[in-house]
Amino acid sequence: MILEAAVLSVRPGETAAFEAAMTRARLLIAASPGFRSIEVRRGIETPGCYLLLVGWDSVADHEIGFRGSARYAEWQALLHHFYDPMPVVEHYGPALG
Repeated sequence: MILEAAVLSVRPGETAAFEAAMTRARLLIAASPGFRSIEVRRGIETPGCYLLLVGWDSVADHEIGFRGSARYAEWQALLHHFYDPMPVVEHYGPALG
């Protein structure tokens, strides 16, 4: 399994609206081929900071499959206006050891 990770910095005062939008957006990504799991955690020290972790069968399932789909356009419309700055997304392979 490949793990997609991103730190999402949400604009001040918009966390409640972001969380409501993320609840809807989770259904979009979950319907994608190769999707395995999603976890969103809110920062403790910085409540407007969220950690997004998405499990995929492959990087291509994320980069080509999901990002090339109409679901991704909906994901963007729901979520991207909340971020400042836009998040950096990275992929991670199997755990060490």
